[in-house]
Amino acid sequence: MDVAGLANEIDQQIRALPEQTTEPVRRVRCEFSKRLQGEPAEDLLALGQALLERHRWVGYELIANHPTAMQLLDAAEVERLGRGMDSWWSVDAFARIISGPAWREGLLQDDVIRRWAESDDRWWRRAALVSTVALNDRSRGGTGDTMRTLDICARLAPDRDDMVIKAMSWALRELVPWDPDATRRFVADHEDILAARAKREVRNKLDTGLKNPKR
Repeated sequence: MDVAGLANEIDQQIRALPEQTTEPVRRVRCEFSKRLQGEPAEDLLALGQALLERHRWVGYELIANHPTAMQLLDAAEVERLGRGMDSWWSVDAFARIISGPAWREGLLQDDVIRRWAESDDRWWRRAALVSTVALNDRSRGGTGDTMRTLDICARLAPDRDDMVIKAMSWALRELVPWDPDATRRFVADHEDILAARAKREVRNKLDTGLKNPKR
C-alpha cells in the first residue's frame, strides 16, 4: 500500500467537500475503511501516522475500524499516535478512539496511563483522564471500571489546569452510572483538593443526572 499516496488522496477528498464538518468527513472515512479492510494492519498504523497533521481523528478511526489494526497497538505505538496533541479535541479523539480502548482491551498497562498523569504536558495529563472514559462509556463498549478510573482521578485531583479540570469532571461523571456511591465518596474524600467546577458538575450528575441542570 502506498501510504503517502493514500494519505494525500484522503486529504484531497476531504478538502473537496462542500462542508468539512464531522458527518461528511466521516462518510469519506467510511468509504476508505471499506476499501482498506483487506490491507495489512501495519499499513493502517502507518496511515494513521501519516494523517496526524492533517486529519488526525480520521486516521484514528481508520485504525479503529480495521479488522486487526488495533490489536497491534502497544505503548510505543500508541504514544506515537498521540504525538503533537495540542488541543482538547485532538486529545479527546486520541483518548476515546485509540488509547482508552487499547487500555480497556489490555493492550496498554496501567502504568502507561499513570505515567501520562504525571506528565509536565497538560495534554498528556488530559489524555490520562479521558482514557478512563472508554472504560465506562456504555455506548462505546465500556463495562465500568471503578478502580482504574479513580486511581487516575486521584493522581490528578490537585491539578488546576482548566483542560485537566474539565476532563476530571468528565471522567467522574462517566463513572456515575456504574458506581454512584464510589463516585460520591471520592468527591467527598477529595473535597479539599478537587476544583470547584469538577465537584459541582459531578454532584449535579449524581443528584439530577445532568451536568448543569436548569434552575
